[in-house]
Amino acid sequence: MQMNELKRSTPNKKAKRVGRGGLRGKTSGRGHKGQKQHGGHGIRAEIRDQIKKLPKLRGRGKNSNKSIQTDNIAINLATIEANFKAGETVSPITLKEKGLISGKAVRNASVKILGNGDLSIKVTVEGCLVSKSAEEKISKAGGKLA
Repeated sequence: MQMNELKRSTPNKKAKRVGRGGLRGKTSGRGHKGQKQHGGHGIRAEIRDQIKKLPKLRGRGKNSNKSIQTDNIAINLATIEANFKAGETVSPITLKEKGLISGKAVRNASVKILGNGDLSIKVTVEGCLVSKSAEEKISKAGGKLA
């Protein structure tokens, strides 16, 4: 295969050129006189002018109220106490393996450990955000934050 023999798998659609004889005569399918019949000129949508005045809002659409930031996935110390053994590492990967967090959001969102419940086992926390109360309880139990 030569460079000049390459073809696109999906070629661009060419606009139908009207008004050049053949089956399209007279108004050439335009059906109007004046501004509406000429190509490249048309009546601009009024909303386009309004959107241009608000450039920050352009293109946001129906999800404009949604936050761009992803929420943290909250995990309490009580669930860590119930699902982990002493000496184990708590990280987003191990939480997913144990089925405590799931879904598509796991890849992008960060995990935050909250201080609800008590912790009596010694665990190492890696790659997670930790609240102040949870940090105190983890260090009190002999665990550490990495």
